[in-house]
Amino acid sequence: MDDSLLLPTVAAVALIVGLALGWAVYSAFSRRKLTREQGFFGLPGGSECVLVTHRDSAAAHWSIPRHDALALLGLAAVIENCGAHPEVAPHDTGLQGFGARTEFCVGDPTAHRRLAAHLANLLPGVAIHPGDETGAGRGTFTIGGSTYRLEPGAVEYVLLARLTAGESGDRPVFLAAGQRPVTHRAAVRHLVRNRARLARKYGTDGQFCLLLKVVNSQAYGPDVVELVGDVTKAALTVAEPKGHRAAA
Repeated sequence: MDDSLLLPTVAAVALIVGLALGWAVYSAFSRRKLTREQGFFGLPGGSECVLVTHRDSAAAHWSIPRHDALALLGLAAVIENCGAHPEVAPHDTGLQGFGARTEFCVGDPTAHRRLAAHLANLLPGVAIHPGDETGAGRGTFTIGGSTYRLEPGAVEYVLLARLTAGESGDRPVFLAAGQRPVTHRAAVRHLVRNRARLARKYGTDGQFCLLLKVVNSQAYGPDVVELVGDVTKAALTVAEPKGHRAAA
């Protein structure tokens, strides 16, 4: 072969080989990322999941409150990417126990039956106060002896949790339990944006319960969110009755 043609030919072959290797590495990385994401959400390709939300009490027919609907839209992209099939169900419809399929439960635990049941059974260390006869104190969280009160539009709290029954093969349930609808959307957004970091930290089988604070939602909506802390240990521990003292 003429030397004038040899160098371009070698360069072309090297370029093709490099592109092929680059594509192979990228494809392997993408598959690994997708597999990790599917494992974290419990959504292997072709699986089913259920999204449980409020009914909008102001509507004549069943509809989803605006912020909850936007939260579900945020989850929809993740579910589609995992190749799973979602079902939307109202909170007061009889559903099977969890574990057979992944569940996303979004709403106000003082009005959301399914969410309240999950909190009582899976997070016994969390107390959600229904408020007095005037409604004062409604939605206040008590976790590990600390109280988190709602200041509408200024400071609002929401729990973001990934839980299982602790049995192999169970699909997880994700909870976004907040004091106001805007907090549910903020929690789901935090989950979606930080899913890779959360998967690395807690693994595909781990449980967590995070307390988030939504700051100045009257001005910023669900955009300004602070992590108050990981309250998993306190939330999973049955709270001691008032007046009880541990033995020395």
